[in-house]
Amino acid sequence: MKFSRLAQYFSRIEATPKRMEITAVLAELLKESSPEEIDKICYLVLGQLAPLYEGVEFHLANKMLIRVMADAYVVPGAVVEKIVKEKGDLGDTAEQFAKGKRQKAKEKSVEEVYRELRHVAETSGIGSQERKIRGMSELFRALDPLSVKYVARIPVANLRLGFSDKTILDALSVMEVGDKSLRPLIERAYNVSADIGRIAQLVKTKGVRGLQGIQVEVGVPVRMAAAERLPDPQAILEKMGGKLAAEPKYDGFRVQIHLDRERKWEAGDVKLEQAKLEGFEGVEKGAWVRIFSRNLENTTPMFPDIVEAVQKLPAKSLIMEGEAIAYNPETEEFEPFQETAKRKRKYAVEEKAVELPLKVFAFDLLYLDGRDLTQEPYQTRRRVLENLIKSSSRQDVILAAEERVFTDAKELEKFFLEEIEHGLEGIMTKRLDGVYQAGVRNFNWVKLKRVESGKLEDTIDCVILGYYKGRGKRTQFGIGGFLVAVYDDKTDTFKTISRVGSGLTDEEWREMKKRVDALQTKGKPKNAEVAKEHTPDVWAEPKIVVAIRADEVTKSPLHTAGGLALRFPRLMAFRDDKNPEQATTVAEVEKMFLEQKKR
Repeated sequence: MKFSRLAQYFSRIEATPKRMEITAVLAELLKESSPEEIDKICYLVLGQLAPLYEGVEFHLANKMLIRVMADAYVVPGAVVEKIVKEKGDLGDTAEQFAKGKRQKAKEKSVEEVYRELRHVAETSGIGSQERKIRGMSELFRALDPLSVKYVARIPVANLRLGFSDKTILDALSVMEVGDKSLRPLIERAYNVSADIGRIAQLVKTKGVRGLQGIQVEVGVPVRMAAAERLPDPQAILEKMGGKLAAEPKYDGFRVQIHLDRERKWEAGDVKLEQAKLEGFEGVEKGAWVRIFSRNLENTTPMFPDIVEAVQKLPAKSLIMEGEAIAYNPETEEFEPFQETAKRKRKYAVEEKAVELPLKVFAFDLLYLDGRDLTQEPYQTRRRVLENLIKSSSRQDVILAAEERVFTDAKELEKFFLEEIEHGLEGIMTKRLDGVYQAGVRNFNWVKLKRVESGKLEDTIDCVILGYYKGRGKRTQFGIGGFLVAVYDDKTDTFKTISRVGSGLTDEEWREMKKRVDALQTKGKPKNAEVAKEHTPDVWAEPKIVVAIRADEVTKSPLHTAGGLALRFPRLMAFRDDKNPEQATTVAEVEKMFLEQKKR
């Protein structure tokens, strides 16, 4: 397929407001694509060059792309910057300049453009930024205006097409059978092997039969299972058949750890320009380890202390899940999430590892020494996990999360209150015979979290859609509040639930504005539903996830999340470990509202 043809599809999708039509056009595109290019097309439509866990990034910010255009079309950078501000989009600006060029465009294929983009992204070392700019500039000059429009948006991962990987799963089903009936089968495979390109290629070449061979594989992250909510211990015990396991719920960040002693470290596995690791031998030599976040980002270089501990486990290969939380050895207490989050950094890693040591409370084992444990009952997985960690006497970073089995609701409540007294969030309960259902939120796991007097029992993970300019003291920040939404997983859209104007320090207001400005759009994102009364002064692509605490969920005729809103919302934390589709869903908020009414 010629890239100009792909750009025409992008243009059709961008102009299409209806979800069903987007899916139909996407299915048409996938049907027309060849088996050799369908994987690359799936990455490109998401503004990526590879699965997220491979960490292939351009490291080209907006300012660098302005320099690319200035170089490609021989115009002053100030002129490019002015037009970008007027249009509010790098792609539209690049298209305008490309229309005025004299050089005739070359007909490059999708694979050729993909290869050149990948080369730019993987350029590194001294002078790499200049080489990246030169490479992108040459590509811009070679392409037609419509193609340039979308190529300019790819480095900032924002094609403005208004859908996520979930819509691609629907489109693959439509491509195969004309409807969405195969979506559950395709999604099940994608949850086990989170590479949308690989899944698309298998469906294209072998149909859904090709997905039957998809198995858990060390090095490829499994999309993480999620928990449902229930209001009290009695309801949870009844739901789980009168007997369950419970463990403390730590307020850290989830990690999925992969170990493979037969695999070798590759160039680029650990980027020493990002992390000084002299104090932690394990990262540079020893067994191969990967640490993935909840949103499947490869965070291995950030946690040399965890890598070193994993390498001391008595296993040839494994996939383990746990919660990493910062621990203060002087007070023997756990740090709040805001402190733990400081460990997620690309620079001064060693210093932070010493200053904020982590404990990993392992709670599940998905794979061990060639044995896929995901279809084994929870009890079996837990027993194997405990035996593994008990056999590891040379490290004290990875511990088995405390676990107790309950048949009595009062005893379960007592355990819950004990964990609250210890300063933890609450407890996680698990069905004893439950298998590990990758990427699924169901009642195999149910969380019970503390309820502050008159407050919601849990924070709500929201996505920012834009901000309102400040008044009074906040005029100095240029931002006085922001609009947040939750995710509708049925329509792959974001629906508003609140305006937020509290919970931020002066520094956080500045950071918020900087983050949102980097994702600014000229108008409402097409995958957002917003009443005109809540139109912000500055719109942004729905990419930033934040944890919001509120007193209660109330009815609202103007918010689009099921007609519900948050009362007295305030920011608790940025959730960089989550992607937008992992935000709280509309259905979850509706459930919270109903449970709240029962109290």
